[in-house]
Amino acid sequence: MPSFEQLAEQLDPATTVLLTVECQQGVVGKDSALPELAAQARSSGALLRVARLVAGAHETGVQVLHAVAERRPDGRGANHNARLFRAAARLPVQQHSGTTAVRIAPPIEVADEDLVVRRLHGLSPIAGTDVDALLRNLGCRTLVVTGVSANVAIPNAVFDAVNLGYTAVVPQDAIAGVPADYIPAMVRNTLALVATITTTDDVLSCWKRPHRAAGKATPA
Repeated sequence: MPSFEQLAEQLDPATTVLLTVECQQGVVGKDSALPELAAQARSSGALLRVARLVAGAHETGVQVLHAVAERRPDGRGANHNARLFRAAARLPVQQHSGTTAVRIAPPIEVADEDLVVRRLHGLSPIAGTDVDALLRNLGCRTLVVTGVSANVAIPNAVFDAVNLGYTAVVPQDAIAGVPADYIPAMVRNTLALVATITTTDDVLSCWKRPHRAAGKATPA
């Protein structure tokens, strides 16, 4: 892990965006299409820590962006080219646009200033969506990635962020996947190679410390 000073520099509220990935009721809520993942997100405390990070971002002026995965009832535009997509299409709970399933799950609170980006296709919350353009317009340099799943969407988000020139920061206690013992190995052997690995408490501590005023810059 980086020193506190290094982490604080990366997490300057003026140039940092907090991304929550698929923290929606149909994924991590009580009526989840993926009950094992939902149970892990809640029992591990990851979902509560995402909520803490969102609340901390609201308090300190850090922009929050929620990435939601959804599907049209007729399936138009959705992927069918992988086992994961075909299995998801048969689940009893569907992430249909406009339904409760695609609303952000408690205890996360969505503020008026938050941005919500919805996607109808693919595995990544960034590739093929509006996220990159929004981040650049916001002057983002550092993207804090949280949510689910550590198996698929979180690595996709981190890799895409790095490929696009952003610094990726992952609070490892604010992501969830299955099985639980997969996450430390994936973080150590994959995410740690390309992202700054930290904790929820350290991110919040960095946001609470005074920062000198600085103009927002756009990454090259």
